[in-house]
Amino acid sequence: MAARRVARVLVDSPLPQLDRLFDYVIPDELTVQATPGVRVKVPLRSAGRVVEGYLVEYGVDDPADRPLSDLEAVVSPTEVLPARLYRLARAVADRAAGGAGDILRLVVPKRMVRAEKAWQAAPAPTRPAVAPDAAAQAAAKLAAYPGLEQAIRGGARIALDAPPWPEALPDGTDVGAWAVLLAAAATSCLEQGRSAVLVVPDYRDQEQVLAALASFVPAEAVVRVDARQSGPGRYAGYLRILAPVPCVVVGSRSAVYAPVHEMGLVACWDDGDPLLSEPLSPGVHARDAALVRQELDGGALLFAGHTRTTDVQRLVDAGWLREVPAGRRSSPRVILSATREGEARGSRVPSTAFAAAREALATGPVLVQVARPGFAPSLVCAQCRTPARCRHCGGPLRAHRRGAVPECTWCGRAAHGWTCAACSSDRVRMASSGSERTADELGRAFPGVRIIVSDGEHPRTRVDDKPGLVVATRGAEPIAAGGYRAVLLLDGDRMLQAGELRIGESCLRWWSNAAALAARGAPVHLVGVTGAVARALATWSQPAYARGELAERAPLKMPPTVRVAVVEGTAVELDAALAAVRGAVPELAGEAVLGPVAVEGTPTMRALVRFSYAQGRAVTAALRGAVVTAALRTRRPAKGRAPGPRNTLKVRVDVLDPEL
Repeated sequence: MAARRVARVLVDSPLPQLDRLFDYVIPDELTVQATPGVRVKVPLRSAGRVVEGYLVEYGVDDPADRPLSDLEAVVSPTEVLPARLYRLARAVADRAAGGAGDILRLVVPKRMVRAEKAWQAAPAPTRPAVAPDAAAQAAAKLAAYPGLEQAIRGGARIALDAPPWPEALPDGTDVGAWAVLLAAAATSCLEQGRSAVLVVPDYRDQEQVLAALASFVPAEAVVRVDARQSGPGRYAGYLRILAPVPCVVVGSRSAVYAPVHEMGLVACWDDGDPLLSEPLSPGVHARDAALVRQELDGGALLFAGHTRTTDVQRLVDAGWLREVPAGRRSSPRVILSATREGEARGSRVPSTAFAAAREALATGPVLVQVARPGFAPSLVCAQCRTPARCRHCGGPLRAHRRGAVPECTWCGRAAHGWTCAACSSDRVRMASSGSERTADELGRAFPGVRIIVSDGEHPRTRVDDKPGLVVATRGAEPIAAGGYRAVLLLDGDRMLQAGELRIGESCLRWWSNAAALAARGAPVHLVGVTGAVARALATWSQPAYARGELAERAPLKMPPTVRVAVVEGTAVELDAALAAVRGAVPELAGEAVLGPVAVEGTPTMRALVRFSYAQGRAVTAALRGAVVTAALRTRRPAKGRAPGPRNTLKVRVDVLDPEL
């Protein structure tokens, strides 16, 4: 019997039991078009339908009389899944007990026929050239960190603390100095004919990096990757990434998988930002994906930020990452402001901070960071101080302005005729001040001064250098031309009261990022906060704070000193999954499994599995096997039989601390 050409296909399906390569015969009429990386259509005999997938590789020519189906069709001759991308997706998915198809769904855009035809008709891109002047400027920026350029060219794994000040570009645009540093690192890679991938949390950071890159490299060498792009624009950008010439990719968390040609650098900015954690299955953080990618593809790996996460510090302590300090240490002028004798205790803006703001307003803008948006984000009973709750859904009440009828933050109902459940009082009191109320109070304290609010409802990315008070929530601070002349960090004590395991680390990141927007030498006042977090900000010693956090977490076996998986399902499914883990890793300690406990309001149970990094491969493989087994038990029943129980087993590895 003549040998048959066999294609190995990954079916595009969320079903865990289909997360493997299936063999199909390549018909003679599709031999030319069916090449590795193309989209194909294949039949699924068990489902009786045709689905799309990717031809990953050729199988061994099969002369045996094995029942194999034929490829149905080749959707497009464009090879959108290179071998390097499938290898990365498979490795990342295995690390997270997930499916490779779920990773690819984040990376490979939907096919856009017009964009594809336009790309095929256009001339092939050529290798971008870096001007000698731009290369020299990039080298000068990198020289501020002795040995950094050599480390990047040598493919090292690096952790560094970014310069904490704004910087003006040649066109007059102000960006963070960190953006210029990342752009210089990407320019160094592009000059030697290698690609760079720069991963940032959101569009504000992306715009800064794109503006910085414009002064170093030609525009055709830069590719955006973000959710704001149109479908055709994103697909055209993906085709450019696949071209066999280097480029610089700048994007959000999914950009870490961009299958660029000749990887030279993967850089992740501010890895402590929760926006870099993927909410979709399998929920892999961009930091973890970058670590896997550097190990597979080589090139340099760079983690930069104004603070140091405990995750990165653990890698530094283990010798996996190498610290590259700045040649000359520089930090903002942080002042710990507290109320003085004679002032009202708990005053929101102490006299020292108030005086600094008044003085700075003579020359330019002043930033005031607050904890929450809105006017009065939370209300309490005016008599007994019990939190005011909605009588319909139990949600907290808020007020949009002074004297307004309270409304529920959950269901939006107006609380007409509200009375306290504890004391029957009908009066409420504002328990906190949001961005709008703070702006109202500061407007009365500084008459005639321009007030600007920047929060989720009133987003601002930039302000000019004219005097004014900019009241912004954490993470929504706009960039000021020339930097802020003073920064006031309010509500610090309230931020630290949040019930999160990493709240100190998060607060230090919020305050450090705001302090880095100040002009050099401008005062940064942290109001009403003391302790280790305040000392770390005042001395600008964020890595030391991260080391202290790690030392406290290690005896308690809390992440990131260990890995944690959350397993949810019915009692039967959960018992089977935990038994599979214990069977695969007998050396797991007795306290490794926490739970199971009932999930309130649902019939499911939840358990936490703690395991070391060395045990990760075995634990995740066992958990993935349990998910597949549970899915196979719930396959479509035979005709005439009642359907079985629905599969509810869910696994998520390395979840964020707030989710725990």
